Amino acid sequence: MLFSRFKTQLPTPAEALEGRPEPAFAVPERHTVLGNPLLGPYPDGLEIADFGLGCFWGAERKFWQTEGVWTTLVGYQGGHTPNPTYEEVCSGHTGHTEAVRVVYDPAVVPYTSLLKLFWESHDPTQGFRQGNDVGTQYRSAIYTHSPAQQQAAEASRDAYRTVLHNSGYTDITTEILPADHTRPFYPAEAYHQQYLSDAKNPGGYCGIGGTGVSCPVGVAPAED
Repeated sequence: MLFSRFKTQLPTPAEALEGRPEPAFAVPERHTVLGNPLLGPYPDGLEIADFGLGCFWGAERKFWQTEGVWTTLVGYQGGHTPNPTYEEVCSGHTGHTEAVRVVYDPAVVPYTSLLKLFWESHDPTQGFRQGNDVGTQYRSAIYTHSPAQQQAAEASRDAYRTVLHNSGYTDITTEILPADHTRPFYPAEAYHQQYLSDAKNPGGYCGIGGTGVSCPVGVAPAED
């Protein structure tokens, strides 16, 4: 009963699992598809964006297929437990959501284009679920790395909310918060990284999907 409650209710810091001071596993050095380092160092001029939009397998694939994206990796963000494992996150006792870190060249793909892909790739009105995947780890989230990203994310949410309402959807539940020291990104286990790549799971399936409602472009100019 305790585990089921935390599928649809975030734990408080006092209720969260203790975690550990260091990761319980190693992360691969390079991206299976793009060949670039997962954890850096990243070339000058690149920027970082963090998104949670349900199952991170399919979400990551959508971003690594985008021109201008230099590398991607999946992990856990927005919770309380330091260095969690996948099993701990799925228990609901860490407070994390499954997230994708996107390292991109803003001269090729602006942050607003990543926001458009984010909004259109899932249903941001579902709360603690995406489709048949139920749990706090599937909640919609944007964790921003600058005031400009925060402003752009909020503006895109407000614009998309309008078109979703006009299409019969309820309100957006996406959390938009700074990716500061209180919300670190913890990389996931090696087998989750680029899980749907041809090298790991050719023909693999992940049920991530959007609403079919187009997000307005250019409504949230970011000032880098």
